[in-house]
Amino acid sequence: MKKTTILLLALFAILLLNSCTADTHNIAQCVTTEPKGFWYGLWHGIISPITFIISLFSDSVGIYEANNNGGWYNFGYILGCGMIFGGGSSASSKK
Repeated sequence: MKKTTILLLALFAILLLNSCTADTHNIAQCVTTEPKGFWYGLWHGIISPITFIISLFSDSVGIYEANNNGGWYNFGYILGCGMIFGGGSSASSKK
């Protein structure tokens, strides 16, 4: 495949995957909707680098879900960020 085709497919995949980003809620929505749990935290941690860039230009996208269930969402979020950023495994490897 050509490099431009691969680049366009990658861009499309990134945009498609970001359709499940964390929302910025107001107080009324946080009370009426069900809080997000471990799996949403894991997903939001995995896509956090992309959602950070989008959040710089859009006020409706956040990198962390305000309406979460606490510890399990946080654990999933940290685990997802660790999967993306290496989790420290590269620091322990020999060169």
